[in-house]
Amino acid sequence: MIRESPGVSKIVAIANQKGGVGKTTTAINLAAGLTMFRHSVLLVDCDPQGNATTGLGIPPSKIGMHLYHALIGEAAPEDVLMKTGLPNLDLIPSTPDLVGVEQDLAGVEGRERVLARILAAFPSYDFVVLDCPPSLGLMTVNALAASHSVIIPLQCEYYALEGLSQLVQTIRIAKRAFNPRLHIEGILLTMYDYRVRLGYQVAQDVRAHFRELVYRTTIPRNVRLSESPSHGQHIFAYDPRSKGAECYLSLAKEFLLRQRRPS
Repeated sequence: MIRESPGVSKIVAIANQKGGVGKTTTAINLAAGLTMFRHSVLLVDCDPQGNATTGLGIPPSKIGMHLYHALIGEAAPEDVLMKTGLPNLDLIPSTPDLVGVEQDLAGVEGRERVLARILAAFPSYDFVVLDCPPSLGLMTVNALAASHSVIIPLQCEYYALEGLSQLVQTIRIAKRAFNPRLHIEGILLTMYDYRVRLGYQVAQDVRAHFRELVYRTTIPRNVRLSESPSHGQHIFAYDPRSKGAECYLSLAKEFLLRQRRPS
């Protein structure tokens, strides 16, 4: 895939206000999967929990300046960029300090676009992937303001659709208020267990309602996917032959194929 506008990165937020739906797993492994198709990727950890950072094997002791410092103006964008040691994959890390950004930016005019201004300093990546926190607070709003599109990981469980409708409404509000280019890139069914009838029914309901927005690729419950963050590795490094690796590679390929279509 060749970008239509050279010098402009495609920015994609991975968002869902529910926790435990596979946001960080998707952010890390989609980013890594895209590099396997020879694309350059910047992963931005927008979550104070910093799981995308530690999930790539970067402990707090190795982090100097991070996203929080750039957001409050204490560091230039290039000062918070880290090499991951993985080909074509860079990172803007996060730490629990990011919790304070909502208060620090409370009185700042245009506070919802601070992240967008930071990311404008990195036009040379093919893709920028934003791992959003499990909330609809200021960091998620900043991610929506900065992004071209949103991927929504959706766990195949009973209450999934309730949270999804709220997030879709938030995306619509963000689109009208400050980012007219924003659209839903796709809905990704995660933690799917074909043996459980409820999961199958949820998947059918989501596909019936959202149709082509739902990725054909589904992410199964997979032990190796669960283990890889504790080893500081994406799934392709930890177990490239696992079902989880197979599915995230399929997702990266499907994502790239969608870039050739009109939004």
